[in-house]
Amino acid sequence: MPDNAAMPEISVVVVNWNGRQFLEECLQSLRRQTFRDFEVIFVDNGSADGSVSYVQNRFPEVTVVPLSENRGFTGGNIAGYQQSKGKLIALLNNDTEVHAGWLDEIYQAAMQYPEAGSFASRMMYFDDRKRIENCGFDLGTAGVTVDLGRGELEATRWESSNAVFGACGGAVVYRRSMLDDVGFLDPDFFMVYEDVDLSFRAQLRGYPCIYVPAAVVYHRYRATLGRASVGQVFYSQRNIEFVYFKNMPLVLMLLSLPQRLLYEVGSAIYFARTGRGAAFARAKFDALRHLPSLLKKRKQIQQRRILANHQLRSLLKPVLAIKFRKLLSSLP
Repeated sequence: MPDNAAMPEISVVVVNWNGRQFLEECLQSLRRQTFRDFEVIFVDNGSADGSVSYVQNRFPEVTVVPLSENRGFTGGNIAGYQQSKGKLIALLNNDTEVHAGWLDEIYQAAMQYPEAGSFASRMMYFDDRKRIENCGFDLGTAGVTVDLGRGELEATRWESSNAVFGACGGAVVYRRSMLDDVGFLDPDFFMVYEDVDLSFRAQLRGYPCIYVPAAVVYHRYRATLGRASVGQVFYSQRNIEFVYFKNMPLVLMLLSLPQRLLYEVGSAIYFARTGRGAAFARAKFDALRHLPSLLKKRKQIQQRRILANHQLRSLLKPVLAIKFRKLLSSLP
């Protein structure tokens, strides 16, 4: 990390909420980075487990931003972004451990792809380090995402850099100049799908996302939020509507309407069968409540987009079948 007050090349923002048990491995792995021109900004969302004092005492080189309340993933990262100085802004989950060359690989990719606005890490499962969690994500024509490489063992097809629709917010790096243009995270999301929304806005403004295979991050998947928890279902199923109504051009919404309706019906069946039907219904009603503000945001986004409908359509992938295989697996 830089020892002077000069502007660092990279700012790493780590948001925490009662995650002290994860912080030693996460912050120590940042200390081991071969790339040294970076700062670490630790944002605490009102933890009650002593996380703030622990970081202040154990990692004095880290800038600590203590918040009095839990502002979620989006609010916490916004607070960190406001304190950052780097040309590249990295968001890193607190329940991760990064490879020593992570930032160096990202920096080299940023130099190699000056047109790119963001960079996706190669995220691996923390306790199964040969198995992929994700290599970025693709977006389908119905506005549904799929994590690339999820559950696969390391394979040659994930060894090369390539363009993906977006990067997981748990280990993503954004170019500041792109954020100055498209804006940062939308605080209304609180958590989940905020990365998809930002990636969508970036794509509409012509900024590609590059997957960097050697930028390796080990992640305790859903260690903080929990798998299929009520909160995860609520925010994911509400915020997927936020993404869709803010960003999808009208022509493509009309063309994909049957697929979208099919997804909604399938999701309702899936979450009802898994005991999360009430959370699913609350999410959809809350999305409707936010519709006026979504439409205001949509107007601004659509007025500024430079990507034509046919260009965006070429980026969208047929991912709905993957979602329906998940539905079928829940049936008796």
